[in-house]
Amino acid sequence: MRKIKSIQARQILDSRGNPTVEVDVITENNILGRASVPSGASKGKNEAFELRDNKENIFFGKGVLKAVQNVNEIIAPELIGKSVLNQIYIDKLMLELDGTKNKKRLGSNAILAISLATAKAASNELNVPLYKYIGGIYTCFLPIPLINIINGGKHSNASSIVFQEFMIVPVKANTFGEAIQMAHKVFFQLKNILNEKGFSTNVGDEGGFSPNSKNGIEDVLDHILEAIHMANYEPYDQIAIAIDCAASEFYENNQYDYSKFEKSGKKTKDLIKSKEEHIHYLSYLIKKYPIISIEDGMDQNDWEGWKLLTHEIGDKVQLVGDDLFVTQVNRLNKGIEKKVANSILIKVNQVGTLTETIETINVAKKNKYKNIISHRSGDTEDSFISDLSVAFNIEQIKIGSLCRSERTSKYNQLLRIESALGENSFYSKWNY
Repeated sequence: MRKIKSIQARQILDSRGNPTVEVDVITENNILGRASVPSGASKGKNEAFELRDNKENIFFGKGVLKAVQNVNEIIAPELIGKSVLNQIYIDKLMLELDGTKNKKRLGSNAILAISLATAKAASNELNVPLYKYIGGIYTCFLPIPLINIINGGKHSNASSIVFQEFMIVPVKANTFGEAIQMAHKVFFQLKNILNEKGFSTNVGDEGGFSPNSKNGIEDVLDHILEAIHMANYEPYDQIAIAIDCAASEFYENNQYDYSKFEKSGKKTKDLIKSKEEHIHYLSYLIKKYPIISIEDGMDQNDWEGWKLLTHEIGDKVQLVGDDLFVTQVNRLNKGIEKKVANSILIKVNQVGTLTETIETINVAKKNKYKNIISHRSGDTEDSFISDLSVAFNIEQIKIGSLCRSERTSKYNQLLRIESALGENSFYSKWNY
């Protein structure tokens, strides 16, 4: 009796206080699977369509009651009575009901919530951990976390820093728990340093500090290096740095405008870079600082720039496509064909179903592109991506910083999984 008895959607709030979709899938055995959907601030143009109500007088247009209605009135009647264990069939049926290329009719937020809730209900029905249900018997590894400690770009209202994320990577931790402890030490050393220098230690959307720095990217990197040293760790050898440029957010007229998020509104010509100058600067940064991963180094449609960047530094650092690939097989295959980037960021809501997400992960693995499972800047307490990362032995995960419950819920789930699998289950070395 493992069939779906009911599906109920509702509107809840995400970490930015904006509405999002939550769905309960209940089986005939009264087993519950519940999932909620995240939302990004910095979005790729090719992401699956997130359906919003666009009624300005209600949540400033960000309501999701139409998506909720689509779940309750259109999708649910078609899925009731279907086996909760048939994930691929359920996901395919929802895609057929939608009938559009990017899920514009029903909304990817409506479809994804059901897809993830179905997987949770199935794992609960079988009384097995979610990561085991999704990944099977070969599940055994926890990912290395890329931990956000400074927010810039669209993720900060205070900072003029154009790059969106600055992260630390505990490359020599022996366990996931030790990785968190190492990051915690650096995070709070950084807080002390920023306080002493008169910077704000308010946090941005992903929990990293959002200092009102006007001295640029290298100033931020210097602060991080100082924090690593103050925590008594060796840069590169023990803790390295990863950055998310989110270059699509400051790409205009075939140029990269480093003054895009300047709060004073001042624009200077020396901050407008050609793609070659931008690539040269990234190359300079990886020589000066212990940077081992660069995400979205070029604009999502600047394929020529991506090719130049990959040729320049692709053999030296991890180059991650987020807005470039948007977790979609067709975009990833184009990147593989053009030989751009060497890694892909996996965000379930960019594509819209668990089945499609798994397909993208497998294509990346087959072509030796690394997968990095990722949260969104507007997230919920749902820890699904923690289980997803372990299910497929993904080497890395991005969750955000070590504060705010929508971030810590995912770290805490990975700590629980490590407790279940044992300390030998952690990727103990960086290997891109």
